[in-house]
Amino acid sequence: MAENQQAAGNENQNQPQFALQRIYVKDLSFESPNAPLVFQEQWKPQVNLDLNTSHNKVSDNQYEVVLSLTVTTKIGEKVAYIVEIQQAGVFLVQGIEGAQLGQMLGAYCPTILFPYAREAIDNVVAKGSFPALMLAPVNFDAIYAQALKRKQEEGAGEASGEQQAH
Repeated sequence: MAENQQAAGNENQNQPQFALQRIYVKDLSFESPNAPLVFQEQWKPQVNLDLNTSHNKVSDNQYEVVLSLTVTTKIGEKVAYIVEIQQAGVFLVQGIEGAQLGQMLGAYCPTILFPYAREAIDNVVAKGSFPALMLAPVNFDAIYAQALKRKQEEGAGEASGEQQAH
């Protein structure tokens, strides 16, 4: 009977596991370099969003995933505000490897983090006395697929370049 329990315990260790352990703001910055004059302008903003994701292994089965967003909002040529946030999370990932792990850390985890970053950005923009900014949802699966394709093309280019050099 004890052997059966031990075998069941070993089976559970081999089962894929995923769990969110913590979500936090790692870094947050807001600046409005042209305030208060920018408040006198007609509010027809041009919003630019830059985003990036990264991850690192914290322990055997824990990964920190960081979603970095920079929102630059201009009125004409004047910068109304710039918001930079690093929204992070610690995730337990066990029994998932290779391409699945890459997809999990590069697309699935950022998808979980994005609503938190979006809310933090909206809050800080409102505290800066600007109209609410609700960023549109982001398709991290598509972004991850594009990044993979770009890496493969770069790798193929390097490989063919090396073959030509011989």
